[in-house]
Amino acid sequence: MNTTTVKLRRSRSDRMVAGVCGGIAKMFGMDAALVRILLVAATLLGFGTGAILYLVAWAVVPEE
Repeated sequence: MNTTTVKLRRSRSDRMVAGVCGGIAKMFGMDAALVRILLVAATLLGFGTGAILYLVAWAVVPEE
């Protein structure tokens, strides 16, 4: 059995600021623009939760 694991890494190629959304999109096989829209919605509707999560991911998730 050959299983591949995909680890969360900040993207070097698909980045606007730090590559967090690009890395999440790559891990889940999504479009990075959709992840960015969801993050902005979480920031606006969740009283800044999206921005806090982004900053934490920027600090914790290694770059690819």
